[in-house]
Amino acid sequence: MTPLTYLFVPGNRPERFAKALASGADRVILDLEDAVAPSEKARARAAIGAWLASSDTKQRTRVLVRINDAHSAWHSEDMAWVHDQPLSEVMLSKCESPAQVAAVLAQLPAGARVLPLMETVRGVHGAAAVAVAPGVSRLAFGAIDYQLDLDVPSGSPALEAAAVALVVASRLADLPAPVAGVTPELGGDAVAADAAQAHRLGFGAKLCIHPQQIDPARQAFVPSADAQAWARRVVDAWEHSPHSGAVQVDARMVDKPVYLRARNLLAQFSVSV
Repeated sequence: MTPLTYLFVPGNRPERFAKALASGADRVILDLEDAVAPSEKARARAAIGAWLASSDTKQRTRVLVRINDAHSAWHSEDMAWVHDQPLSEVMLSKCESPAQVAAVLAQLPAGARVLPLMETVRGVHGAAAVAVAPGVSRLAFGAIDYQLDLDVPSGSPALEAAAVALVVASRLADLPAPVAGVTPELGGDAVAADAAQAHRLGFGAKLCIHPQQIDPARQAFVPSADAQAWARRVVDAWEHSPHSGAVQVDARMVDKPVYLRARNLLAQFSVSV
């Protein structure tokens, strides 16, 4: 199943790596960027490298490393370090072009992928081109940095416009729905509300900064028992009816697009019909 939750862990805190993998997060992002002070970057690379060397393939497939952006002072060192690591996926901070994706991909083992984090106006503007670049797994939205780059307050419609642009770019590229940005508040209510809004906009996963955010974030993207039951009724009615273009379910007319939506819901979350 496509990952629903991604948990950040500072790369210089190796004592937290195993806890993060046991947290229930679908993916763990070992961070070399914002969560690590400049003086700690080298130590973080060493800690992540030691963990990768001692981990097994199953563990490594659940782990990404977020590297510093192409314009930062630490990007070249990150790129040189990545070249020697057994990584299956790397998150690129402040991604703005397919060329940046290609440069990272060239340092990774065969079959590895890049998850571009779109955090700037240039990045969102170029999202359609980035989304179709070879090796891209899906897009993610760094809403807080985007807010800073555009200089708008939280809650600005401009943030929703950018989010929708990433959703549309992902669909055009046949990528999984993008990953929503972090919620600074650790409380479950704030995370649940943000994740629910992201889901309404078309996102399919969320970045988390604390293990207690994982469950409320996931619930926003997993269909409820009522939604699953509705989808089963729709699929059953459609596939067992000599319909002429529509059937009736729960006193409502169901046509082919509704049937396909119900079918996709069940298939996406491995729910048996």
